[in-house]
Amino acid sequence: MAALWRRRERLLGESGLRRMVRALSGRNEYDLLVIGGGSGGLACAKEAAQFGRKVAVLDYVEPSPQGTKWGLGGTCVNVGCIPKKLMHQAALLGSALKDAQHYGWNIAQPVHHTWSVMAQAVQNYVKSLNWGHRVQLQDKKVKYFNMKGTFSDPHTIRGLTKAGKETIITAENIVIATGGRPKYPMHVAGALEYGITSDDLFWLKESPGKTLVVGASYVSLECAGFLTGIGLDTTVMMRSIPLRGFDQQMASLVTEHMESYGTKFLKRCFPTKVEKLESNRLQVTWKNTDLGTEETDSFDTVMWAVGRAPDTGTLNLEKVGVKINSETGKIIVDASEATSVPHIYAIGDITEGRPELTPTAIAAGKLLSQRLFGQSSELMDYDNVPTTVFTPLEYGCVGLSEEAAVQCYGSDNIEVYHAYYKPLEFTVAERDATQCYMKMVCLRESEQRILGLHFIGPNAGEVIQGFALGIKCRATYPQLMKTIGIHPTCAEEITKLHITKRSGLDATVTGC
Repeated sequence: MAALWRRRERLLGESGLRRMVRALSGRNEYDLLVIGGGSGGLACAKEAAQFGRKVAVLDYVEPSPQGTKWGLGGTCVNVGCIPKKLMHQAALLGSALKDAQHYGWNIAQPVHHTWSVMAQAVQNYVKSLNWGHRVQLQDKKVKYFNMKGTFSDPHTIRGLTKAGKETIITAENIVIATGGRPKYPMHVAGALEYGITSDDLFWLKESPGKTLVVGASYVSLECAGFLTGIGLDTTVMMRSIPLRGFDQQMASLVTEHMESYGTKFLKRCFPTKVEKLESNRLQVTWKNTDLGTEETDSFDTVMWAVGRAPDTGTLNLEKVGVKINSETGKIIVDASEATSVPHIYAIGDITEGRPELTPTAIAAGKLLSQRLFGQSSELMDYDNVPTTVFTPLEYGCVGLSEEAAVQCYGSDNIEVYHAYYKPLEFTVAERDATQCYMKMVCLRESEQRILGLHFIGPNAGEVIQGFALGIKCRATYPQLMKTIGIHPTCAEEITKLHITKRSGLDATVTGC
């Protein structure tokens, strides 16, 4: 019998044999196949495995146009949240060294930062996470395929290794979790040849030097912030508004602080071409829409941060009928993460209308597996998801922006409590606290439910994470005013907000 199977395998090949087995048995090889080994996909796969199901993950990283590649774990682990936060911390330490002198520490000035030391340490940590993810999959008996996947039919994926070896995988349920990749402005001459993106920045072995960051997204501002913080000459080029989709008053304060911090801004400008000079520097030409002029400057590095595109190119979604939004390229899903094809699901950044955040992808992936295999009916709740922009002065928020609240409820039905404040840590160090600000957006009705909370200051993520629970539980302004603050902290000031924008009174908190 074994010899017969070997003879059939030689004749049909491994892929053909798998198809034959499936046809004869009427069963698929896996209960769940996840395409994409990022945060959401891995969480979904590991959760399914805990229900005793046969699970596989298929993941493949296409090198960036500059040739950068990385291991298992997706954007967050390799070229997003993790290396970003660590390099942000490097910049914060630089600021702390300046403050330290005011607190009695004798530190020789000027201090210097060595990119290669930081980069190597960050990259080593990321590689340890890559290994950790592979070990976790093995421990949970999840099969890992380092392959690029393409749909052959609604239950079948054709996997292709870097070397060109093909494997056919069949599954009862398939989850697409391939995330997104940075966009290049292809209409700008030289953009692809000479520019990098966040896919490359964290893996540079040498300092990027004088850097132009093009874009006004949180990726742009975060990267420009830590580059400035470690002492690099950094410029941000913005065509329109910063942090689109965030509260615009807060976004303006973030960029104002960055300017005072040393980041240069070219506002209402857009690039037209990038050329390489004999010196190997990059000459960028751009148009200033306010002045109607054309300007140039040279940089060591040009980084594009002009948005992200869903990574669906090789999936062959149209063949199996998975519907996408033609404008965004993202997969259309319902409240249960189901696509237009039964048993094919999608989670994370690849899905239309979902927050592009690691924690939401993880939670959605876990809940999906619990519904598929654990007899759960709980859906992912995407309302009131907290987040933080890790700029030099961090901005954390949860709930609606002031603009969104006005749009939803009308300006006459909104009350905004706000205050400027000075962190105690800034006093001795004589730091400027002009942009340290917080505001709470509430309904004006008698209950005064909190619709949104916004905070700019040190450790904004830690501050907002705690308040997010209250807002998720429909906390009201009177309830928050009865909450006792922890003294002396920045978060304490949120429990003392009593000045409204409507009143026009001075909103500066003193004695922090």
